[in-house]
Amino acid sequence: MGTPVRRRARGGSAARRTSVGLVTAALAAGVCTVPAADAAARPASALSAASCADTVYAKMTQAQRVGQLFMGGVNATRPSATDLKTLRTYHVGSVMLTGRSSAGTTATRKVVDAFRTQADTVGGHRVGLLVSTDQEGGQVQVLSGPGFSVIPNALTQGTWNTATLRSRAATWAGQLKAAGLDLNLAPVADVVPASLGTRNAPIGHFYREYGHTPSVVTSHTGAFASGFRTAKVMTTFKHFPGLGQVTGNTDTTANVVDSVTTASSSSLQPFQSGIKAGAPFVMISSAKYTKIDSKHIAAFSPTVINSLLRTKFGFKGVVISDDLGQAVAVRAYTPAQRAVQFIGAGGDMVLTVKASTVPAMVQGVQAQMAKDASFRTKVAASVHRVLTAKATAGRLTCS
Repeated sequence: MGTPVRRRARGGSAARRTSVGLVTAALAAGVCTVPAADAAARPASALSAASCADTVYAKMTQAQRVGQLFMGGVNATRPSATDLKTLRTYHVGSVMLTGRSSAGTTATRKVVDAFRTQADTVGGHRVGLLVSTDQEGGQVQVLSGPGFSVIPNALTQGTWNTATLRSRAATWAGQLKAAGLDLNLAPVADVVPASLGTRNAPIGHFYREYGHTPSVVTSHTGAFASGFRTAKVMTTFKHFPGLGQVTGNTDTTANVVDSVTTASSSSLQPFQSGIKAGAPFVMISSAKYTKIDSKHIAAFSPTVINSLLRTKFGFKGVVISDDLGQAVAVRAYTPAQRAVQFIGAGGDMVLTVKASTVPAMVQGVQAQMAKDASFRTKVAASVHRVLTAKATAGRLTCS
């Protein structure tokens, strides 16, 4: 997701979650607060963030819980009233700024602060929205104008030493934070072989890769993420298990297939290293990987998400989809099927750049919950992971 063609790019432990009731009882005395949009919130520790998530979860309605599973896109310059109403009606817990805006940090902050007021309240306190965008650099930079740097493409960033990239990334992250954002849907951790280069439509064509070898991509995605972590803005390693070996673009093409990557390919090293360093989000590709799971695209593959990402690589954070709203790669599925299959495969947060698909997606998830106990368990675990990320980001704190 997020290729310039469409003017955007996307592309708590189980034990703690086993019994929400028991944890809630133990934490009943906790008071949950959500800091004001301009407050300098102190990130919670991993344990306290998960505990806070348990407390808030127990007080939510089912509709509010399901809404946490979605990130809806709105125009970065002027969100439409219709889109905002849809996100509010369906309790959508995260928002992505899409399109292109040259308004600058101050104007963007006003836009973000305005829609933050529609976040759900639980126990008398707001459950803050996570606000994200695509700010990779080069042709994939949603936000520009006064206060924002002109960020070069990743291939250029990959020629810098890591100390320089880390420092500049911290600056770019500070700009997003000043504009009111919590999460960048970057860095691109895909390794495009030099032999494929610009023939790789989603990444190489737009110079979105940090280099052509796993070592360069690993070191530079790590430096980028480290700079953002310094400024307390979260990052997203994408597009697992990699779009470097394909020729088709999942945004604009159906049946994109990678027949090269295996579960032990060296091209997975940037993701593995990012996870070890504490990556909070990983975005899943919508291509099919025949040597990993020949039956499902990655976004709908329990093998990719659970067996490889969660079990083998030990990822405990939020698994977010690539765009499931208007990407051609998933057009053969109804919006409801897209959401249900992604959550069912182990995903946590459905990203749709098309807010109008949210109602059908939410209804599909609720219908599946009504008839499938194992699916309800997956939903509960995913909501906890999302709430924990919010607590860590300072959008949900307990004292």
